[in-house]
Amino acid sequence: MSPNEGPAKMATAAPPAPPRGVKAGAGKYVFELARVNRVEAGPDYSTAAGSLVEGERFMMGLMRMPKGTGARAHSHPNEQWVYVIEGTLLVEVDGHKAEAKPGSLVYFPPNSVHSSMATPDRDAVFLTGKDLSHGIWGTAVDQSTTGPRYAPGFEPARNPT
Repeated sequence: MSPNEGPAKMATAAPPAPPRGVKAGAGKYVFELARVNRVEAGPDYSTAAGSLVEGERFMMGLMRMPKGTGARAHSHPNEQWVYVIEGTLLVEVDGHKAEAKPGSLVYFPPNSVHSSMATPDRDAVFLTGKDLSHGIWGTAVDQSTTGPRYAPGFEPARNPT
């Protein structure tokens, strides 16, 4: 490169694509969710992970959020439903706080800012559904930090330097 060409352009890596679920249909109609696959539901802001199956217009997942951990405030353009099976989720949707126990159904409207956390006493297991207008991942509201949300005492151990 000659001195008159200016600085070289730095190559930037594209962000990873959100995971896709197992595709339903074409002879695949029944799924044992505990054994289908494993995806992270938002690794930049959440600890939720589990299985994911996609139809033509909707995705369903069986997720586990470890006790004392959760998802920082985030949003996504698709609506989402969460049905709590085990444990308790502390949720906040557009400033409204609630405790979702087993049997609770939580609605997250499109583009709503929301967060959740499993209580410190046990993991939360929930069935979640989203329309396929957007992937499983959302975007964290606070871009100044990365990583999930942790209750005091549940932060991951740091490597000593």
